[in-house]
Amino acid sequence: MRTVVTVLPDILKPNLKVVFCGTAVGTRSAEVGACYAGSGNQFWDVLWRTHLTRGERLKPEDFPRLPEFGIGLTDLVKVRSGPDNSINTSDYDVAGFLSKIKQFTPKILAFNGKRAACAFYGRKRVDYGRQSEPLGRTAVFVLPSTSGAARRYWKESHWRGLAKCASGS
Repeated sequence: MRTVVTVLPDILKPNLKVVFCGTAVGTRSAEVGACYAGSGNQFWDVLWRTHLTRGERLKPEDFPRLPEFGIGLTDLVKVRSGPDNSINTSDYDVAGFLSKIKQFTPKILAFNGKRAACAFYGRKRVDYGRQSEPLGRTAVFVLPSTSGAARRYWKESHWRGLAKCASGS
């Protein structure tokens, strides 16, 4: 029997405010063992700017601390790393991902980029923002990717909308 090794562990626990889901761990993140570690990635800065980390500016190596702020992390692909265009559709574990979301029931599930959301929904296209259908009691957002490769699609207003929902205002 083959043992499956995940690239980086999930950061999940019950009842988090928001769980961010990417497609797969990026190359740099896999190399250094820290989430969203690519030099052009805006993830940590946008968490700070939107006050999701309550004014504390975290760095990639701080990712295990995210539950202190009600935040979790996971990916649809747990066994490979690299840019989205290098990931095979057979690497996606949508059923396993959905099982985790049902088990941990975060207030919000936020896809960090359209690629992960499209794979989850099995569609070629999704819109940014809050999705019309929740997953049970979990609201779903699709956000512009924080990856440096996705800068041309960047619009922080969607992230601010998520932060407003997460804070309950």
